[in-house]
Amino acid sequence: MSEKRYAVLAEGMFDEEAKTATGVMRYAEAPTVAVVDSTRAGTRAGDHVAGLVSEAPVVTDVDAAMAHGPTTLLIGVAPAGGHLPPAFRRSILRAIELGLDIESGLHEFLSDDAEIAAAAAAKGVSVRDLRRVPDDLDVPTGANLEVKAHTVLTVGSDCVLGKMTVCLELDRETRRRGLGSVFVPTGQTGIAIAGWGIAVDQVVSDFIAGAAEQLVVQGHARGGDGAILWIEGQGSLNHPFYSGVTLGLLHGSAPHAMVFVHEPGRELIEGDPRYPIRDLAELIDDQVRMARHIRPAPVVAVALKTNRMDEEAARAAISQTERETGLIADDPVRFGAGRILDAVLSSR
Repeated sequence: MSEKRYAVLAEGMFDEEAKTATGVMRYAEAPTVAVVDSTRAGTRAGDHVAGLVSEAPVVTDVDAAMAHGPTTLLIGVAPAGGHLPPAFRRSILRAIELGLDIESGLHEFLSDDAEIAAAAAAKGVSVRDLRRVPDDLDVPTGANLEVKAHTVLTVGSDCVLGKMTVCLELDRETRRRGLGSVFVPTGQTGIAIAGWGIAVDQVVSDFIAGAAEQLVVQGHARGGDGAILWIEGQGSLNHPFYSGVTLGLLHGSAPHAMVFVHEPGRELIEGDPRYPIRDLAELIDDQVRMARHIRPAPVVAVALKTNRMDEEAARAAISQTERETGLIADDPVRFGAGRILDAVLSSR
């Protein structure tokens, strides 16, 4: 078992939307031993997030979490703007006082905060900002086209669809079959899970493609020739806020294939309901056309997010998507990643 043990700070926010917390609890090697949220104290983590199998207790404060033996306090939420919620500061300083390392995926770097940095230095603990990017990023060199691995990027019709989750489920299934596989993280939660990566939404826009190329090269080094690199997608080409990071990631990762992620029934863009989500076939065609500027790459399957549906409706949505697109479709979380992986392997 990992020597790292997380206490997750999610004060007042521990539910389905605590993406960093739930992602780490589902997929990280390091166990979560407690969740700090006084509004839900006395319950278990699995009581609040559908499908989360976790008996980690939800406790009132950091002091109560210490009874469960954590080594690290993880900021488990990403509020709007990525700023540190004022209520969290006291908990972070108390965790440092008690000797815990700190990990944060906020845009606001805790290691640059004078009070937090001084407290950590005095106690001899580390403060790790998961979104802090390397200083030496540049534009792509062409190395993304030379690696001898099969690169697969998850793309989608919107944000908050589970593109990271799809990659992680496919990575698990690939490893289960005894094949070389590497999950390549491009966001703070993925970095917390895998222990490496670059948060591309923190990169200067000119260098997003270069950062993606660097991740492909590093993924190949980790997995070797013939491995499948599952590149965690971000945003969507049709999203008015985040299309820039999506396109940079697409061109920098230069995928051989793409898996398109979609939620049936979602009609409006997350965060701005002025913009409708267009026809699925049209969005898939947009992805293929944009990819071909660097390397032709087909969308080989559609991963659906059906957690808001009952099983009958979910299976009907899968069948309808297959009819509409002519592609294999499935929900890899609900029904397993096997059929989507088969489609990827068939396209190699």
